[in-house]
Amino acid sequence: MSVELRPHPDTAGPAGVRLTVAVAREADGALVLSYRLAGDLAALAIPAPAAPERRDGLWRHTCCEAFVMAGDGPAYREFNFAPSASWAAYAFTAYRAGGRDLAMPAPDIACRTRADGFELSARLPGIALPGGRLRLGLSTVVEDAAGRVGYWALRHAPGKPDFHHPDSFALELPGS
Repeated sequence: MSVELRPHPDTAGPAGVRLTVAVAREADGALVLSYRLAGDLAALAIPAPAAPERRDGLWRHTCCEAFVMAGDGPAYREFNFAPSASWAAYAFTAYRAGGRDLAMPAPDIACRTRADGFELSARLPGIALPGGRLRLGLSTVVEDAAGRVGYWALRHAPGKPDFHHPDSFALELPGS
């Protein structure tokens, strides 16, 4: 299935950007997320490709994110994927509470740039995910060449951008 991300109404992100995410759950429980950004890459700040590494603070620049909750929560996991191939993963016990690094193998990340945008695909192994029915919050941070940041999400909670908010977990996937 594919969903479209929407810009947050209160942030002046780059104009002319369109974001979609294709979501697939594999038989072994893995989750494959394929983010597609359509827009003028010259107007955006896209991290250059590098060796994959785990790194904090990716959300300060262009990166793709997935928030994954088992059933009705409140515990959830946060995954960040940068076009550079850097990544991060965290586990929370409740809304913005008990955050810690999530022990897991590195996700498989592939990024392709084109004249009209980029595609980032990330495969999260089943062991990195909670079991059963999942609720997903899908989002992307997009930085323009001037350093302004815009926030896109499947669903925005009321108020300032907050991808952790329970209302942002808008896509439900059945258990594997």
